[in-house]
Amino acid sequence: MTTGSSTTADHLRTALDGPWETVRQEARIQLAGVEFTGNPALDYQAARARVLDQMRKIATMGYAERGFRREHGGTGEPGAAVVGLEMLAYADLSLWVKSGVQWGLFGGAVENLGTERHREVIKQLISLDLLGCFAMTESGHGSDVANLETTATYDPETQEFVVHSPTPSARKDYIGGAAEHARMAAVFAQLITEGESQGVHCLLVPIRDEHGVDLPGVTTFDDGLKGGLLGVDNGRIVFDNVRIPRENLLNRYADVAPDGTYSSDIENPSRRFFTTLGTLVRGRVSVGGAAAAGARVALSIATRYALKRRQFADPDDGSETLLLDYRSHQRRLLPLIARSYALAFAQNDLVRRMHLVQTGQDLDPGAQRALEKRAAGLKVAQTRHATRAIQECREACGGAGYLTENRIVTLKADTDVFTTFEGDNVVLTQLVAKELLTAYSDEIRDLDALGWVRFAATMAGDVVRKRSGVRQLIQTLRDRNDDSFDEGDLSRREVQLQLFADREDYLVRTAGHRLRARAGETGPFEAFNNAQDHILAAGSAHIDRLVLEEFIEGIAGIADPQARALAETVCDLFVYSALEENLSWFIMHRFMSVERAKAVRRGVNELVDRLRPEALTLVEGMGVPENMLRAALLEDASVYERAVPASPSTTP
Repeated sequence: MTTGSSTTADHLRTALDGPWETVRQEARIQLAGVEFTGNPALDYQAARARVLDQMRKIATMGYAERGFRREHGGTGEPGAAVVGLEMLAYADLSLWVKSGVQWGLFGGAVENLGTERHREVIKQLISLDLLGCFAMTESGHGSDVANLETTATYDPETQEFVVHSPTPSARKDYIGGAAEHARMAAVFAQLITEGESQGVHCLLVPIRDEHGVDLPGVTTFDDGLKGGLLGVDNGRIVFDNVRIPRENLLNRYADVAPDGTYSSDIENPSRRFFTTLGTLVRGRVSVGGAAAAGARVALSIATRYALKRRQFADPDDGSETLLLDYRSHQRRLLPLIARSYALAFAQNDLVRRMHLVQTGQDLDPGAQRALEKRAAGLKVAQTRHATRAIQECREACGGAGYLTENRIVTLKADTDVFTTFEGDNVVLTQLVAKELLTAYSDEIRDLDALGWVRFAATMAGDVVRKRSGVRQLIQTLRDRNDDSFDEGDLSRREVQLQLFADREDYLVRTAGHRLRARAGETGPFEAFNNAQDHILAAGSAHIDRLVLEEFIEGIAGIADPQARALAETVCDLFVYSALEENLSWFIMHRFMSVERAKAVRRGVNELVDRLRPEALTLVEGMGVPENMLRAALLEDASVYERAVPASPSTTP
């Protein structure tokens, strides 16, 4: 089989692999075997057993240790841990989720919220001698973590916490590992001592014995069949006055003395709560990365198929036409590939930032807060992209795309939940926008709802340029060009970035004005609710601008001229297709004339036409090894064609 331009593809792959290229390359070799491939023909019980067996193999390969500090038996490489486990998504997303629950969520909670007294638990969970789960979500409360109902009441006479589910809605739900395999749960509950609630804290609660039998006071249920992720044993947990030792409180940020006295170095309860949740940001970073990986697999399959599948005769010569020679098909797939490139660069930067914060190399007081916002925004962008891209790939492959042997429907089912777990996308978009509206001010940590609305209404202004450094990047881009600057030239990178920043600025500023107009005449909930659509739009615009910035920075790091030039064209397609999706907004708010809008549509057509001959190179550059695609529709391919289409505008 012929391949893309291997040298160019290699340079692109190296750029997209980012700082942990070696980790990715190693994983491509280690995970290529059929033993790590999912089997959609299995029933869910067999699939769970298979994934657990796969995890035991993974546990011997060094993936888990990277995520833990050296004093706990790890190697202290959080960035490498996220990237290494992300590569599991190429093989089987059930394996990725199950591994992420064990070493990311459960393990991350113990490591980041616990202290020296929990070291032995960490050693056991790394080796899989102890399987655990992360019990935060309840039937009645998901996104609203602060109001979880499970209680952990301290009894000074026995020096134990009593963990209890006081209502049916306090049942822990959708918990990966809870149905079958987990023996211990990291339980988030309202801590009560000396008759006073101290807010949500995390405690380690044993739930099963070594034989898999529920422990006294613990009742587990199986969530049963789900829409996907058959290999993950999601379940429910109910606690009936379960007693655990005082030492099972993960006490990095707060502790309870034997006599019941509560203490914390963080006096403000709200700040303590957000600090606790902030340390768990790695899970959100990982979810976005895995979703984007799933999209890359689907796009690799669909594009390779479009380079071999023919449909309808060319009226000029009678030969059947390749799917990717149709303009409509190019428009379906190539802009999504461009967005995959953009998100890959953005994810690399996010993981780098996370690594610096979590290894103590970035001690800036605002770094953790900025990381949380960025992780929330990119998780939204990547999971939404995965949902859209995988569905488009399914349709682009016709009936073949609907067969499980071709993986796309499995990818679609497995990534579907990514838009709501580790943070509902709508809620996360609001979180991003609220941070923008308040310009990262620490003052809002202590404000009630009314105070937040009033503060946001007065603070929102030229937030984007003041806080993000986008002005400096725009000026840098202008300085790189010796010729005169034309504000109407959409092909200029600085013009593109200016449009993205203008949209974000406008939406943030006008959302603040809208809040101000309502804050004086209504309650805080109604004021916020009335502006919610506006606030969500501001958050989405910020995410788009952030991704474009990282794409620009990523391209600058490509040394090979040919690969860099191709990446520049891919970036143009990302920009033009994003502008095209929002043309009505740009026209309505007079940031773009009708003629300029028409130029955007023409630009998309010209760019997909230019990139059509490079389709296979772009797919190979995304870095999913062909031997890991495992789609039957590709197995009979003897050649992939890459000639420039004779009539790209022809439609079937």
